[in-house]
Amino acid sequence: MDLVAGVDSSTQSCKVVIREAESGRLVRQGTAPHPPGTEVDPERWWEALQQAVAEAGGLADVAAVSVAGQQHGLVCLDGRGSVIRPALLWNDTRSAGAAADLVAELGDGDGTQGAERWAAAVGSVPVASLTIAKLRWLAQHEPEHASALAAVALPHDWLTWRLSGATNLDTLVTDRSDASGTGYFDASANEYRLDLLAMALQANPTAVHRLVLPRVLGPREAAGSGDPGLGYGHLQLGPGCGDNAGAALGLLLRPGDTSVSLGTSGVVASVSATPTADASGLVAGFADATGHYLPLVCTLNASRVLDATARVLGVDHEGLSRLALAAAPGAQGLVHVPYLEGERTPNLPNATGSLHGMTLASMTRENLARAAVEGMLCLMADGIEAVRSQGATVDRVTLLGGGARSAAVRAIAPSVFGLPVVVPAAGEYVADGAARQAAWVLSGSDEPPQWSAAESEVRTAAPSPQVLEQYHQAARQVAR
Repeated sequence: MDLVAGVDSSTQSCKVVIREAESGRLVRQGTAPHPPGTEVDPERWWEALQQAVAEAGGLADVAAVSVAGQQHGLVCLDGRGSVIRPALLWNDTRSAGAAADLVAELGDGDGTQGAERWAAAVGSVPVASLTIAKLRWLAQHEPEHASALAAVALPHDWLTWRLSGATNLDTLVTDRSDASGTGYFDASANEYRLDLLAMALQANPTAVHRLVLPRVLGPREAAGSGDPGLGYGHLQLGPGCGDNAGAALGLLLRPGDTSVSLGTSGVVASVSATPTADASGLVAGFADATGHYLPLVCTLNASRVLDATARVLGVDHEGLSRLALAAAPGAQGLVHVPYLEGERTPNLPNATGSLHGMTLASMTRENLARAAVEGMLCLMADGIEAVRSQGATVDRVTLLGGGARSAAVRAIAPSVFGLPVVVPAAGEYVADGAARQAAWVLSGSDEPPQWSAAESEVRTAAPSPQVLEQYHQAARQVAR
């Protein structure tokens, strides 16, 4: 029985799952932490991958492996393939000004016109998170590093390259889902927009044409073999994917299916057969890992809102849930607008979190816990509405990520979303999606393997529009 491995190289950790290629049965798994911060030496990812692989029992009996990774991170390589500087991660907001400049420049100084042109060109409007904004920041603030740039990779591209043992930059590969999050790849035409890249780097087109960009592979196209020097020569390498596309593939979501993932970031993603182009910038027009599209809303703040509140209250997550569920919906008017790291959607990179409606009656531990859960979920509810505005039909959502383990989140989400909420059994769905992709590459079939679906529960509750309304009133004050 062939085995396959899936890797989830996320912001906080590296997870490896090993599954049977035919049935999808979980055989073993491992994990290792990543260092904190918004910029990280990619070598730390490689060390974590090796540690997670070792904890998972190694890859000696594995036939294929694929890597899903955090999106947008800028990995700068020189002509020898060496990393020039620590990778700038998606949650590094220092490039917010660069993103605004890019939008204005494409519109000849008109930000509204620029947003429309960006959306039409690549499906997304630049914000601080996107790779293209980080490249502009690099050109402006570290010109010596920009001038040394020979290749630009994303986190999953770089890890796949390291697994191959290659040193030639021309062997770098990526996939359509991750490339679609750069801001310089058109997922509809399946081509890089070198003109936009040249504008970002403030370089002449000839110089940009010399820059190596990873070759974009198809959903089940092999990326080559593993490094014999590491004992990986027997491995087939999958093309990999972005983490959100990996989660969708792990759950085998089809066009029309929508997920809400509560991890370091909060993500609303809806699989679509057609591309989107949202000039408001709320919805990013990404691709998925199967050949479809993945219109997506991403927030900077999700499960860490719960982490921070639990820390303030001196409880663990179970204790936070008990407190939140002991309070009434609406937390007696206490509202938490959870922009603890600024925010990406809405685009408020310099905002901070805030509490509204503080009174002698509302300022209780129970209400504070409830307000944190409701604030995070209201932020995601706005993401669901933004995806709907792009033509997605959302009749129910699948709830994923570490935040979904919270009993309070599972109980409160249906009333805030106004929708049935499907909660699959806890699992590593990003890594599972990468493993499914590896099995797909191994099989050579037209469709990904149809592994048995994970057990799930469906939660329903009466909608609570008043909770959303008081949140929106408070959020509008922050936006001003």
